[in-house]
Amino acid sequence: MTHLIYLDYNATTPIDPEVASAMQLYITDLFGNPSSNHQYGVQAKKAVEEARQHLAALLNCYPDEIVFTSGGTESNNYAIKGIAFQNRGKGNHMITSSIEHPAVTEVCRFLESQGFQVSYLPVDEYGILDPEEVARAITPDTILITVMHANNEVGTIQPVEEIAKIARKHHIPFHSDAAQSVGKIKTNVRDMGVDLLTVAGHKLYAPKGIGALYIHRGTKLQKLIHGANHEQNLRAGTENVPEIVGLGKAAEIALRDLAVNTTHMIQCRDQLFKSLKEALPDIKLNGHPEYRLPNTLNISFPGIEANTLLDEISEVAASAGAACHTDHVDISPVLSAMKVPENYAMGTIRFSTGKQNTPQEIEAAAHIIIQAVNRLSPGNYNINPPPTQTTGTSQYDVDKGMQLQMNKPLQMNKQLPMNKQLPLNKQLPMNKPMPVNEVNQHHTNEERHSIKLTKYTHGLGCACKIRPQYLEEILKDMPVVTDKHVLVGNNTSDDAAVVQINESTAIVQTVDFFTPIVDDPYDFGAIAAANALSDIYAMGAKPLFALNIVGFPSNRLPQQVLKDILRGASDKAAEAGIPVLGGHTVEDTEPKFGMVVTGTVHPDKVITNAGARPGDVLILTKPIGTGIISTAVKRGLADATIEKAARNIMATLNAHAALAMESFPVSACTDVTGFGLLGHLKEMTVASGVNAIVYAPDVPLIDGTYELAAAGAISGGSRNNLEYLATYVNWQEDIADITR
Repeated sequence: MTHLIYLDYNATTPIDPEVASAMQLYITDLFGNPSSNHQYGVQAKKAVEEARQHLAALLNCYPDEIVFTSGGTESNNYAIKGIAFQNRGKGNHMITSSIEHPAVTEVCRFLESQGFQVSYLPVDEYGILDPEEVARAITPDTILITVMHANNEVGTIQPVEEIAKIARKHHIPFHSDAAQSVGKIKTNVRDMGVDLLTVAGHKLYAPKGIGALYIHRGTKLQKLIHGANHEQNLRAGTENVPEIVGLGKAAEIALRDLAVNTTHMIQCRDQLFKSLKEALPDIKLNGHPEYRLPNTLNISFPGIEANTLLDEISEVAASAGAACHTDHVDISPVLSAMKVPENYAMGTIRFSTGKQNTPQEIEAAAHIIIQAVNRLSPGNYNINPPPTQTTGTSQYDVDKGMQLQMNKPLQMNKQLPMNKQLPLNKQLPMNKPMPVNEVNQHHTNEERHSIKLTKYTHGLGCACKIRPQYLEEILKDMPVVTDKHVLVGNNTSDDAAVVQINESTAIVQTVDFFTPIVDDPYDFGAIAAANALSDIYAMGAKPLFALNIVGFPSNRLPQQVLKDILRGASDKAAEAGIPVLGGHTVEDTEPKFGMVVTGTVHPDKVITNAGARPGDVLILTKPIGTGIISTAVKRGLADATIEKAARNIMATLNAHAALAMESFPVSACTDVTGFGLLGHLKEMTVASGVNAIVYAPDVPLIDGTYELAAAGAISGGSRNNLEYLATYVNWQEDIADITR
């Protein structure tokens, strides 16, 4: 793996070596409980109080005004909820800005559900809130004003001093989320005039999981966490001594080195912008050019999707919008509030420098970014793509994952009749099956394995499909075909169409394509082909021939990748006993592949998803979980064993299951790719006019799927499907969210 240039310091910072050294003693030797009276406890207590003094010095406040928390999110929750519930008898109105971090906005949304009213004030084109807007929003019921000190995405610094004067004039408590500013710029709470201020340790080279809330003397909060009287009886729970020590040391270093670090971060930030602007004059700087964090550079690259660019510059760690929202392709609420045009907003990346960056790194990062933008820009398709690209695991994934085929093949020795080769005059060369071992030997070189196909797309497979809610709205006005020869058309949710051509033959045709769900091009082609063929088998039909559908970024990937994709698909088609007779290609910024597959079936033997009857048993012929696993693979969370299991399941034809189906009185059948088990079951039950009962423990999962889902490897597509099905599925209350 090549050296990764870290330019995402607003997401998190590495622990400073001095911080780690200070913490070590309290991890190994001085492990006492600060509430204990023996020597171990006393040493721990002294360490906590020394850390409190260091943080108080950085903020210029009294040590007793510092309460240690688990991080910035808890601090924001404590400040906002604490004030709200403490002062509910005085009023129920709060004021905030439209560009706050979710750790503030989500708290406000919760309080709205509890009867509070919140005013979300607009900002200007630079992301700055006008203090006069705050003054105009105040009502007799206003009990809190909360406005961040500096924005986490664009770095804009808010006029908190002016807002504080307005708050004091009206005797309203004022809270500021300073998670991004503490340690980067001066945060003197006396000068700022705030009553409450949030600190997040991992933003200033302390560990994750530690933070603090400054509470001005005399400010009353209702407790958020109840228990013993730790932290001056303000925050119950045994103190996390090693991390508190780490935060204290980080605060000491920040105060000591503030001027030097600020100058260094500005130099790195401006060097990067200068290099990019000279080579890419169309880029747009977001945020105020002057009143901005010294390390934050938020740039829009017009005409390029941000997550595609991030995948292309995998040697540079950066972020599309706020780091907390890396799995969304939606325009950032911050950029929307600033009215950044959509074609710019969708191509926005935040680069944030830190004290460890070097000028050489910045120069190298600029070179990588410029090359990538030139490759991705429309009209630049003649640029030669790199022959190889070694990539690490991307942290920033959007709408990843998919729900794929669940039909585990039955183990049968009987030769399938559908595998008989068609009597063509000339065997197509691309249909000659290549033994798996031969394929692997052909590609087990460094060049093949340097390509990680999923890094070239912002989403995975069927998770890139249009949201079912949106698609349903679009298609509802489409005219229904009533031709008597159409046995299955657009009036059903089946994945293939069926048209009768004579008394004994009907044509079945389907089309399916998607973005990569695996890194290996050959495997991707084979999986996409198996997926397209699955719809034919689900109709009770036998495949006849296929056509390829290709979208390919010839400016990003070497042509060998496309050759491997097509070979994988061709071998899978040959396994099904059919030729690939041609296809269609377009230039695209992402690799996409699929097939149109045509098959035949007797008109009386067509199986649709509309024939289910009361008393039928639902049979799954493959375990589910490939969408979760595909998402985990792209995030680097899945081990090789789980990845291989999912890959084999996805690439296995449903031919054996289709053959077995001929021996039973099957009422209805469907392939469950993309829309998931419940999505396709919903279509089946609605079309059939029946209900279905699913026993969650009986649904087969690929081993390891549940654990990966619990680790957060859930795609946006899966979440969209679950949201769409909310009105159709009645869940038993004790079924966990992860299971759902």
